[in-house]
Amino acid sequence: MANVKTNGIVIAEHNLGDYDKMLTILTPGLGKISCVAKGARKPNSTLLAGTQLFCFADYLMYKGTTTYHINSCETIEIFYDLRTDLDKLKYAMHIIKIIQDVTEENQNCYKILQLLLNTLYTIANLDKDLDFVLSIFKLRLLCILGFMPKTEKCINCHEQNEQYNFSIKENGFVCKECSKQDKSALNMSQSTQNAILYTITAPAKKLYSFDLKDESLEEFKLITKIYFNQKLEKEYKIDDIF
Repeated sequence: MANVKTNGIVIAEHNLGDYDKMLTILTPGLGKISCVAKGARKPNSTLLAGTQLFCFADYLMYKGTTTYHINSCETIEIFYDLRTDLDKLKYAMHIIKIIQDVTEENQNCYKILQLLLNTLYTIANLDKDLDFVLSIFKLRLLCILGFMPKTEKCINCHEQNEQYNFSIKENGFVCKECSKQDKSALNMSQSTQNAILYTITAPAKKLYSFDLKDESLEEFKLITKIYFNQKLEKEYKIDDIF
């Protein structure tokens, strides 16, 4: 069988037999795939490091009847700091669970993989409010999945204004006047509005290069949480991880 070479990140791992592993790997071109790693749990296995949860690596594999089989791998990033901080680990696991829910095999996952890697790097290495990071991740992921909020003008009256509220029902910005008739409209400050605009348009590598404080931070967290759960028709709770 022809070998396949791809990079990817391990988003799930399960023991298989005495020494093997069954992995779920998110790849840019093959999507979310299941992989068998023979002997990966042996202490001297060359697959040991590259088959750990959160490991991003280059993989050489071949496709069997139902799964891929890993021949070799070369680690690129193992995100070690995620394993040494319980809070960081909890948020990383929560994000991985979301990624598992929204990806499939044979799906182009380049942008989702890029977002995941940048998010895990931010959690592992930068001193940022983890709920804020999670909120940015959720909003950007919705944009990739086709749920980008409408922000150019008021969705209802189509007038352009400097200040808006956020309508969950109408999927974006509504002016202050129209929001009086929209029970799903959530208040937001100018800072929150700017944060939403930046999150949906920023270059991938600069996505987490801003901060919010106090009331605007709480507004941003609330809007992204409600909008995300509504669009994916599921309530994701961080406390369900452990």
